[in-house]
Amino acid sequence: MSAKIYRPAKTAMQSGKAKTHLWVLEYDPEVARTIDPIMGYTSSGDMKQQIKLSFEDRDEAISYAERNGIPYRVVEPHEPKRRRVAYSDNFRFDRRQPWTH
Repeated sequence: MSAKIYRPAKTAMQSGKAKTHLWVLEYDPEVARTIDPIMGYTSSGDMKQQIKLSFEDRDEAISYAERNGIPYRVVEPHEPKRRRVAYSDNFRFDRRQPWTH
């Protein structure tokens, strides 16, 4: 049973960066999910899929995995480039694209 250590990305429903500074240790699924033939529910007998552990930094998550003998893989976060655009740039006379209405 292996685990994935990652820092979650900002969701599309957020405008801020809440809960994106924490590192998460999440177990990989051991057993494939099955579909109940009568009701159509998706279920799994793997209880470790429900566990998500949060850590302040990556080193804490790695040391936890090593202490407990959990094989892990670290997924490095993708940092988006920050574009700083002022509101007044919409009305500049030397715009690259013409301002049309």
